[in-house]
Amino acid sequence: MSKLQLEKRTATGKKANKLRLEGQIPSVVYGGLEAPILTASPYNITEKVLRSAGYHSPIDLDIAGQPQMALVKNIDIDPVKRTIRNVEFQAISADEIVEATTPIIVVGFETSEASRIGLSTLQVMEEIDVKAKPADLPSGLELDASGLATTEDRLTVADLKIPKGVELSDKELDPETAIINVFDPAAEAAQREAEAKAAAAAPPTAEDPKDSAPDPSKPDTPKSE
Repeated sequence: MSKLQLEKRTATGKKANKLRLEGQIPSVVYGGLEAPILTASPYNITEKVLRSAGYHSPIDLDIAGQPQMALVKNIDIDPVKRTIRNVEFQAISADEIVEATTPIIVVGFETSEASRIGLSTLQVMEEIDVKAKPADLPSGLELDASGLATTEDRLTVADLKIPKGVELSDKELDPETAIINVFDPAAEAAQREAEAKAAAAAPPTAEDPKDSAPDPSKPDTPKSE
């Protein structure tokens, strides 16, 4: 489990910008009925922990010497600089069932018949919400693609390998919802090329008579004699 040391802060608003200039990331720890705790931590260390934990793995926080397990609730990214501006943590306990977003990891496609004959896959669902106790939260859910063979094949939610103690958050999610579709890149490229040639060879569209008809709302211009 990732670990991160946080220091409490009082700076807010514009004053929090000074922390960012000093190489710190302002953060907030939310939890239960307790008031949110304003915190901060070094940028480089925090970024490394966040990359490792993401939104699916619990983090052992040390808040000014006080231990607290938490999940990442939100990461605010600067839209221009693409740097982290603020982080929100959600405090959790080891015994409670929590929800998290976990990535879907496709394995085995390179050994499949589909791969051997040059087909490719399109992953239409990259992640999925699960719930479990913090210690049981998976770093990812595997999807075995070794059995794919034709463009008619696909993998669905029902094909996910869900570990013991873990369940999907959305009980109404259709098990037949597609995650992986198989397609032939060569055939699709040929089709696009044929469509482009057909469009280029098509005769120009005849002028609509309505376009050349006089506009009755405009008076005729008198001819000069």
